[in-house]
Amino acid sequence: MKTLLRWVDRLAYWTGASARWLCIAAMLVGVFEVTMRYVFDSPTTWSFELIMMLGGASYAIGWGYAHYHDSHVRMDVFYSRLSPRGKAISDLIFSSIFFFPLMFFMARESVLWAIRSWRINEVMVQTYWYPPAGPYRTVLAIGLCLFLLHGVARFARDLYLVVRRQPID
Repeated sequence: MKTLLRWVDRLAYWTGASARWLCIAAMLVGVFEVTMRYVFDSPTTWSFELIMMLGGASYAIGWGYAHYHDSHVRMDVFYSRLSPRGKAISDLIFSSIFFFPLMFFMARESVLWAIRSWRINEVMVQTYWYPPAGPYRTVLAIGLCLFLLHGVARFARDLYLVVRRQPID
């Protein structure tokens, strides 16, 4: 079990590190667009949509990484005053009520949306570039599935801490 949890943690860390490169790519595309628009007076039709896709992909791929580093929002006024076991109990309860139902629904729907997008050859229509939507929707689905996977790993760790009264690591 420890090996599987460590593997999930490494996967979350690796995907988060990869998401950084997507941010750099979005920034470079933005710089290119500004240069083309204001220096050469020749704006592009594709840069806006590409920046949006790179930004969305970096967020989606980074969700599991943020969960790995415990960077998501919670009510720290109460949570910070709890013992490690109390925090684990709180995380188990709220994960069961909020996180898992929402993530199962979102992951399922995003996978179905990505499959549909590939099947009908959907294109994005915000600009006249019309890029295929399948790759973007697939990255979002992968990001949600990785986020859910890391949520399951965190749930297992919290459950172990509550039952055994010691952390799994």
